[in-house]
Amino acid sequence: MTGEADRRPGIPRGERGAITVADRVVAKVASQVAREALSRFTESVGHVPPGRRTPRVTTSVRRAPERKTAERDAESAAGRQALLFEARMRIAVELGYPSDIGAQCAAVRREVTERLRAWAGMEVSDLVVSVERLHSVHARHTDQERVR
Repeated sequence: MTGEADRRPGIPRGERGAITVADRVVAKVASQVAREALSRFTESVGHVPPGRRTPRVTTSVRRAPERKTAERDAESAAGRQALLFEARMRIAVELGYPSDIGAQCAAVRREVTERLRAWAGMEVSDLVVSVERLHSVHARHTDQERVR
């Protein structure tokens, strides 16, 4: 019986095979991380209706561009993982108002970028956080008509 090492003697074990990460998987991870980041802002969470708390994510994943040999050697010497994929994404959120909108968007950007790097070895090259709707505590009264 011939082992795999005998069939591919010239290719090191870590360089064989292929890894594929679907866009929808990255979107699901980013949505969960964004939801967790926003849940820490208690002043905003109470104003957003339960069905509107899940951020919507659109993403595009591609292979990371090849790095120069010196850069790869420096990464491996520092003990960091080589990045295999690069993602571009847009995260649409709905927030409570009044609240610190800038801090919430910054938290989403920071945590999504950090976790995708740590969990999937993925660089987030472009991340847009957009606020699609603000839910005001004053607009939640159903007995009042809308002012035009």
